[in-house]
Amino acid sequence: MKTLIVLTGPTGVGKTQLSLELARRLDSPVLSCDSRQMYREMRIGTAAPTEEQLRQVPHYFVGQLSIHDYYSAARFESDVLSLTARLFQDHKYLLMCGGSMLYIDAVCRGIDDMPDVDADLRRELLQRYEQNGLDDILAQLRLLDPVYYREVDRRNPKRVLHGLEICLMTGRPYSEFRLKTPKVRDFKIVKYCLNCEREELYRRIDRRVEQMMDQGLEEEARRLLPWRHLNALNTVGYREMFDYFDGKTTREQAVARIQFNTHKYARKQLSWFRRDKEYRWLSPDTALELLSQDSPQA
Repeated sequence: MKTLIVLTGPTGVGKTQLSLELARRLDSPVLSCDSRQMYREMRIGTAAPTEEQLRQVPHYFVGQLSIHDYYSAARFESDVLSLTARLFQDHKYLLMCGGSMLYIDAVCRGIDDMPDVDADLRRELLQRYEQNGLDDILAQLRLLDPVYYREVDRRNPKRVLHGLEICLMTGRPYSEFRLKTPKVRDFKIVKYCLNCEREELYRRIDRRVEQMMDQGLEEEARRLLPWRHLNALNTVGYREMFDYFDGKTTREQAVARIQFNTHKYARKQLSWFRRDKEYRWLSPDTALELLSQDSPQA
């Protein structure tokens, strides 16, 4: 049966290198499910695959967007399903690798059908958010959809704004559209999650942040400073550098904050993945050997 293999795990755990080895053994391209590596202007700060790595194995959903483009998990679901329908004609296995939790769930479980949001309404709410802050948006969302207000991450402007957009456009609570009913796929899905000891994961993260700085993260962030208001740049690594440019921190403090906030994000990812009992958990040090035994083609 046609099989989609999902390889995920917290940021910094070692997914990219393992995905290259596994993709070669499966004779599969890599379908990236990292929502930030899709933006071509953000290569260093997102630890996107290098040009050499991209040459080793064909990749999809890496660097195909501009930071000015709108994209969503719902669009990712649609794009991946269209792509897999074509790729499965020539491949028995396809490998999807990355750590964006909602994007993975969109492909594996589906996103509830949502109405398209009017572009003028989106611009109006974004301008209101930039002028008045998130509390103003949250106050109206609480009135129009108290159910979603209780569920949403109230520190995530994108999720909050989208909920209010749907409420205002349809006249119905956003929560009514979120049925959470899994969709049936016409291919098998096997899910693996990498993890290691917490101290080792933090060491890997800290080392990668230092490598990003050596590779030019500061210069990349300076180039992107004029567009700091865009949602794509509301991302660990860039936010902290922008504070440094504003004189709020030193360079050393900014690097330490990137490391700390990446640790925090990794814990959030692990909490999300642990709720899904379909994952098979692997150590990055032994994963390739175990995956080779688990996969008929490897």
